[in-house]
Amino acid sequence: MSVTRSIVRGCGSYLPERIMLNAELAAKVNSSAEWIEQRTGIRQRHLAADGETTADIATIAAERALEDAGLSAQDIDLIVLATSTPDNTFPATATTVQARLGIHHGFAFDIQAVCSGFVFALSIADNYIRTGQSKRALVIGAETFSRILDWEDRSTCVLFGDGGGAIIIEPGEGKGDSSDRGVISTHLRSDGQYNDKLYVDGGPSSTQTVGHLRMQGQEVFRRAVGFLSEVIEAALDASSLETRDIDWFVPHQANSRIIEATARKMGLSWDKVILTVGEHANTSAASIPLALRVALDDGKIKPGDLVLLEAMGGGFTWGSALVRW
Repeated sequence: MSVTRSIVRGCGSYLPERIMLNAELAAKVNSSAEWIEQRTGIRQRHLAADGETTADIATIAAERALEDAGLSAQDIDLIVLATSTPDNTFPATATTVQARLGIHHGFAFDIQAVCSGFVFALSIADNYIRTGQSKRALVIGAETFSRILDWEDRSTCVLFGDGGGAIIIEPGEGKGDSSDRGVISTHLRSDGQYNDKLYVDGGPSSTQTVGHLRMQGQEVFRRAVGFLSEVIEAALDASSLETRDIDWFVPHQANSRIIEATARKMGLSWDKVILTVGEHANTSAASIPLALRVALDDGKIKPGDLVLLEAMGGGFTWGSALVRW
């Protein structure tokens, strides 16, 4: 008996033109470029221009995904946009993207799971595809995190950047095992008891302000490796796969230390890890699709490859996805 899978049809990304090197940032926070890179693996980050919004970034990424797929905007009937930095409290930034693409059918909405947002968005869109409620979905991660940073807080402002990425998924037939093309499985988690470890100290209901990002870095690191390892194991177990079956590991690009520790704990070979944190910094929900586009451009990910995605963000939220390209 055949099953419906969500097959990746296209991938696009966009990074703002403005690049801030570590040396420039170090001068603002009484640090050094070497210290920032040593502690985080980050060498630079892209920052949105004045007046450039999350919708702007998301729209360009979406247009590039459509071009890569050889599709028109009218072929899309669902947009799921993962972001923690929407243009407005409402309406959803996804509907702004929908309008700019000229789509007047289907439906569009935002989801908020911070850095895990893209994995959550992919899982949601996959379910709409598999149940026949959507024929072709645009899954976007886009952020302007520079707008919620305290640029005097060295523990956070050195870590983040802006950008966006998107993929298009559509239904395809599979046998129902891990040899199928498309999304094999997704696994999502959250635990609200850790809210105060990584959060923004503002919001329309609480302070009527946007607020700034706050983080207990050591606590995030301590929890991240264990949580991510568990959800990776869940993905492999659900598909009767082992670590050696993974062709490419595309993690959320939080910082190089978390990525290295997770890969080491899972026994993942370093030459299978897609690493873009040095050039992009942590772009939250945008980091995985941005990394996917880099890996595709570099000729690494090819049709038939088994790709493991994972991410963890504030909440805490975390999740994984197995996708055969």
